[in-house]
Amino acid sequence: MESHFNQLILTLQGQSSEMDEDTCSELVDMMMRSRKVGRPPRGQPLAGIYKEICDRIRHQLTQLLQDCIAKGLLQPDPTWGYQLRTQATQEALTDPLLKGLALEAQSQPHPSSLRQHALLQLVEAIRACGRLARPHRAKFTPSFYTLLYEEAVNRTLVYVCQKIDTYDPHRGQSQKFMNWVNFRLDRMVIECRRQFSDRNAQELPNLNDLERLSQPEPPSSLANDVRDYIANDPEDLFKSTHIRKRPDANFQTIALARFANQSWEEISTQLEIKIPTLSSFFQRCCDKFSDRFQELI
Repeated sequence: MESHFNQLILTLQGQSSEMDEDTCSELVDMMMRSRKVGRPPRGQPLAGIYKEICDRIRHQLTQLLQDCIAKGLLQPDPTWGYQLRTQATQEALTDPLLKGLALEAQSQPHPSSLRQHALLQLVEAIRACGRLARPHRAKFTPSFYTLLYEEAVNRTLVYVCQKIDTYDPHRGQSQKFMNWVNFRLDRMVIECRRQFSDRNAQELPNLNDLERLSQPEPPSSLANDVRDYIANDPEDLFKSTHIRKRPDANFQTIALARFANQSWEEISTQLEIKIPTLSSFFQRCCDKFSDRFQELI
C-alpha cells in the first residue's frame, strides 16, 4: 500500500495546471480508509451523522490535497499523508458534528452495540478535533503536566461515556459541546493533582482490576488464568491492539510484562515509549477488554 501511495503522489506531482482528478480521488480514498472518525457501525451502511462526518473530512482532505498540488508540496511519504488527514479531520469536526455524535449516543438504548459505537466515535472525535483545553498548564513542570494531563484526559473521556445522557446541547451561554468536555477536564486535572500528591503512590491511579492483578503479590489462580488468557490470545485480539504505528507495543506484550513484575520504567526503556503513553494505552485497553476479563473471572 505504501508503494501505491508513493506512486499516486508521483503521478500528481507537477500537475498544478491540469490536475488528474481521478488520481486525486483515488489518493483521497486511500487516505480515508484508515480514518478513525466517521465510520459506520459494523455491518451497517455509512449513513446519518457518520456519513456527514466522513463526507466533511473527505471534502476538507480534497481541498488540502489540491492546495498542496498547486503549491508543489506533495511528499511521497505515508506519514505526510497521515498528517494531512489529521489536519483535515481537525478542520472538519465542527461543533454541530460533535453535538451530532453526542445526540446519536443518547438516542441509542443502553446497553447496546450501537450506543457503544457512537460513544467510541465520540471519544475519537474529541481527541481528533484539536480543541481539548490544557488547563492549569503553567502551574506544573512540563514532564509532570504531561503525566497529569494524560490521566485527566482519559478520566474525562470515561466521564463523557458514562454521563452522556446528562449532556444538554441547549445549556450554557455558547452552547458548545467542547465547553462541556473542557469544564470536566479542568476539574479532572485538579482531582488528579490531589491524588498524585500522595507520596506513597507508586503507580498511576485507576489502572483497574487487571492492573492490580499484575502487581507482585502472592500468585493466585485468578491471576494465572488472566495471564494465560492474554498469552494464548485465542482471537488474536490482544496482540493486534497496539499503540499507533507500533505493532510491537501491543496490549499482550505490555500486559505480560506487567505480570512478569516489570516496572513501567523497564517497559518504557525496552520499547522506547514514554511512561504516560504506555500507561494510558494500557488503561484504555483494560477498560476496553473489561467485559472479557469479567467473564473469565
